[in-house]
Amino acid sequence: MKKLNLFWILFFVSMATFGNVYVDHLELRSNPPDEFTTLVEFLEGKVDFIKGDFPIIAAEEVKKNLKNDTYHIIDIRSDSWFEYGHIKNAVNVPAEDLLNYFKSEIVPADFEKIILICYSGQSAAYYSGLLRIAGYDNVYSMKWGMSSWREDFADAWLKNTKSSFEDKLETTLNTKPASGTPPQINTGKSEGKEILDDRLQKLFAVPYNNFILNSEDIFEKPGDYFIVNYGKTDDYNLGHIPGAILYNEGSSLLSDTDLLTLPKDKKVALYTTTGQEAAYLIAYLNVLGFDTGNIAYGENSFMNDLLKKNGRDAFSSKQINLFPVIE
Repeated sequence: MKKLNLFWILFFVSMATFGNVYVDHLELRSNPPDEFTTLVEFLEGKVDFIKGDFPIIAAEEVKKNLKNDTYHIIDIRSDSWFEYGHIKNAVNVPAEDLLNYFKSEIVPADFEKIILICYSGQSAAYYSGLLRIAGYDNVYSMKWGMSSWREDFADAWLKNTKSSFEDKLETTLNTKPASGTPPQINTGKSEGKEILDDRLQKLFAVPYNNFILNSEDIFEKPGDYFIVNYGKTDDYNLGHIPGAILYNEGSSLLSDTDLLTLPKDKKVALYTTTGQEAAYLIAYLNVLGFDTGNIAYGENSFMNDLLKKNGRDAFSSKQINLFPVIE
């Protein structure tokens, strides 16, 4: 009799457990986690640069390692500029082909560092960001791009470093809005990696030019944008675009801090001192579905003199080297 009672007790316990699991399963099917949340949870902890650790290396390091087989240089400029002059041993790969190149043409793990090169360092930073998000954590961009390699490549920076809007800067502390709802991502996938793969395929097909904003347009109509100054408090206090909100370097774009204070229904105009760091962040925010743009050349495009005066990261002729190229 005792054995029979024990049987029924175990039977009803197991049925109750099964029922709870079944109900939980039905609830999960009817209320699945949104793709944004799934993707953020998958990426946070894997993408170092959203915490302010930007993988940007100097031209001098690249020059010192030209004979180092563990350094692989990829030049994403047009083939005509590549033919005009490029760094020794560099390969020319169009930006839209980078993901396929990494998957099919090389073994990325064979290299200590893979360095992307462009004209100014900004598009290379953007695609380095996408590749890092894809899991290739040995990808870097070269600071200032080919503009820092030799003078005849420096026009990109020389023509775009300006101080035209220094008299229109403000020092007002603008506060962040309350957290809102995230952008909707609709890939139809349920796993973080699957969602990411879908997002990356789409983004590599979109030219970086689509995400460039000009400082002139921002100053003319600042109300058309949600303006983000990503950096340090001291730099923000030095002067910023009217209406710009400080998002602290290294912490503000995390899901448990201020990520969801970014709007999902307004263009986010993000800038840093040089625009190169911003390009990495734009890559991340684009993957998450935000509508973002990088203010080209960053603060150097509107307050270059003020940056120089205060010892900030300002472009000048001092950044231009006399390194050889293959013609």
